[in-house]
Amino acid sequence: MELRRSGLRTGLYVDVENTTRNGGRGLRFDVLRDFACRDGGDALRLNAYLAYDAERARHDAIYRSNATGFHFAMRSVGFKVIEKPVQWYTNEDGVRVSKANSDLDLAVDMLLQSAKLDRVVLVSGDGDFVQVVRALQNTGCRVELLAFQNVSHDLRCEADLFISGFLVPGLLPGQREPRWGELGSRVRGTCRHYNPDRGFGFLRFLTGLDNLTENDPSAPGSPFRDAFFHFSNMPPGLDRSLLPNREMVFEFTLVPSTVEKEKLAASDIALVYDYGDRRGAALPAEREPRPPLVTVQQQRSPVLIEPFAAPLADRAPVEEVVE
Repeated sequence: MELRRSGLRTGLYVDVENTTRNGGRGLRFDVLRDFACRDGGDALRLNAYLAYDAERARHDAIYRSNATGFHFAMRSVGFKVIEKPVQWYTNEDGVRVSKANSDLDLAVDMLLQSAKLDRVVLVSGDGDFVQVVRALQNTGCRVELLAFQNVSHDLRCEADLFISGFLVPGLLPGQREPRWGELGSRVRGTCRHYNPDRGFGFLRFLTGLDNLTENDPSAPGSPFRDAFFHFSNMPPGLDRSLLPNREMVFEFTLVPSTVEKEKLAASDIALVYDYGDRRGAALPAEREPRPPLVTVQQQRSPVLIEPFAAPLADRAPVEEVVE
């Protein structure tokens, strides 16, 4: 079927260093491009910002080769690579340290180029971009946020849409067969319904990138699907009173449902990440880390397991997709 172009002018801006450090290592830039240009959007800008240590590259052949290959791979799928030179200096304790922050370059480019864009997709969890997002929205741009771990809650609230990168099909490296969404595949989703009296519910996951506003899996063209689960299959130690919950991202295997024919069920469920905070008003520095829910399946998962607590604001995001 011929793709219907929406004419939506799109700019994608990737904070590579922040994303790599926070759960996005190895992400597929071609899938990221397709997500940004979903629904027939046109990619006007595809910018990736990263640090490059020229001094190290001169004497470290492996680093030089890896960096060159990584940059070439991004350029081969249409990205412009913006390198931020690593600067070395000696601090007051006599320790030699490095510095390379491309946040300002990324922010300036988004602001200058936004006049020709309808949709800006920012890939970063850095809260320093909150004011930039507001400025872009004031020019009429729709601003969407994609990130993995350690995402600023204020940034999530400010964006017009936030989606966890863990939930985008094929964005992170994983098994090739069976494909995401097929029987036997490992997928990631959130709990959208739970019946506490009967102990069962449904985990919702994405199978495509288009039409994300159609949340009803039964609707024609919806990219969402549901998988039945029983609480006994949930990770040990999980508080059932927290369900349903859009903040928790689970990874699970799709198997045939024993309740309804031609329906899906979830097995080997593991908690991948928790964006929520339910422990009161203590400052982040004062909190003790929550014990992770570790299972054998988690140890096999390609996704880094790390629960996270972020300060909650009184208001909710305008639109948030974490299903």
